[in-house]
Amino acid sequence: MPQTVAAVVPVLAVLQPGESFAAVWRELAEAAGARLDAAADPAALESLADACAVVAAVAGEEEEAPERVRSLEAAGARDVAVVGAAAEHRLAVAAMRAGAAEYFALPGDLAALRAWFLDRAVAQRARAAAAALAVEERERFDFSALIGESTELKEALRVASRVIPRGNATVLLRGETGTGKELLAQAIHHNGPRAQAPFVEVNCTALPTTLLEAELFGYEKGAFTDARAAKPGLFEAANGGTIFLDEIGDLPLELQAKLLRTLQEKEVRRLGSVRSTRIDVRIIAATHVDLELAIRERRFREDLYFRLNVVPIHLPPLRARGHDVLLLAERFLSVFAEEYGVPVPPLEEDVRRALLGHDWPGNVRELRNALERAVLLGDGQLRVSDLFNARTAGTVRTAADLPFPSTIAEIERAAARLMVERLDGNKSAAADMLGISRTRLYRLLEGGQDAEGSDASAV
Repeated sequence: MPQTVAAVVPVLAVLQPGESFAAVWRELAEAAGARLDAAADPAALESLADACAVVAAVAGEEEEAPERVRSLEAAGARDVAVVGAAAEHRLAVAAMRAGAAEYFALPGDLAALRAWFLDRAVAQRARAAAAALAVEERERFDFSALIGESTELKEALRVASRVIPRGNATVLLRGETGTGKELLAQAIHHNGPRAQAPFVEVNCTALPTTLLEAELFGYEKGAFTDARAAKPGLFEAANGGTIFLDEIGDLPLELQAKLLRTLQEKEVRRLGSVRSTRIDVRIIAATHVDLELAIRERRFREDLYFRLNVVPIHLPPLRARGHDVLLLAERFLSVFAEEYGVPVPPLEEDVRRALLGHDWPGNVRELRNALERAVLLGDGQLRVSDLFNARTAGTVRTAADLPFPSTIAEIERAAARLMVERLDGNKSAAADMLGISRTRLYRLLEGGQDAEGSDASAV
């Protein structure tokens, strides 16, 4: 994408360049680093539709200006300026009624003409850079980074894909820490209609209440002791784009009322100011907190909850995503092997069992860190002992969790219950993981007679 930005060269298109102002066109193009495209016929101007500025030169033929403006616009030109030699108000009015953006009379208006063209050249380069960045960010934050085949993840991505084109829709991302809420928020923004505008992230737990209020809403000079100059807040910084309110469930109650007013009125008032500023932002909020419980305990405002909970999306914990942990592991191993210049270590069977048996309380973030550590310590081999440190090793499900010694039937029932528990009650996923039918799983959970037999190999 950077090559696209570097290749953008503004074009100055001039119709009927003539001899009298030939030096002017060359000087303007050189000053802006632009290419000059001059011709006597609009059809011969190759870059007309893409030119940052189009000029109809009419020195000595000012009465022809309206017709030349119309011919240029019919050929696809935008923002046409008329440049003549006669400084007459009547001629300027006629040209602008025909659709001209400006009328310049040379040599008196040369400085104004130069400023007009330079403004458009700079603006075109800025638009090209923003468009290239938007494409780069869209490719960086597309859904390919959210790897998985589990039903719950696919449902979350389906809902997200439906809301992406709706640039004003408020989204509430819910899920445990480390499940990918920030990544999904970035994908929603960078693939949507606001992609070329800012994506501003706010961690609602990172700052104390007084600083957080100033950061969110801004302040005027003298609003408090250290406010030596006015500063816009993050809502103003995100204007036109998206503001991501991460960990919104931990926002102090005293700020929740002000946030609600901002969301409802679509305006912010800086600390120390008596006037409000209109804003146009998309709201994406995220939390791991049980907001319904927080409302009952009076830690979260119910009216703010309803304002945020327009399109809720739940990201499942890694332990409920079955074999997704192996797909993610393969991706992370490839990334870390390339980063550290080592061969991609194979996922041996004991490592696969350990990955599938771990509860992953830190979810995808914990998995990524564990695999990076294992790659760094493993010398080309992936060992279970390198995956887990002393603090996390206790969350691995092992045979010690099963009743033993015991009958095969009791071990099967215990294994079924553990798998359902590990998958947060998802019985379909548990049956798939165990390699048995849902009917057999239900019989095992109920503790009844297993009509399909009790061969331990089925578990």
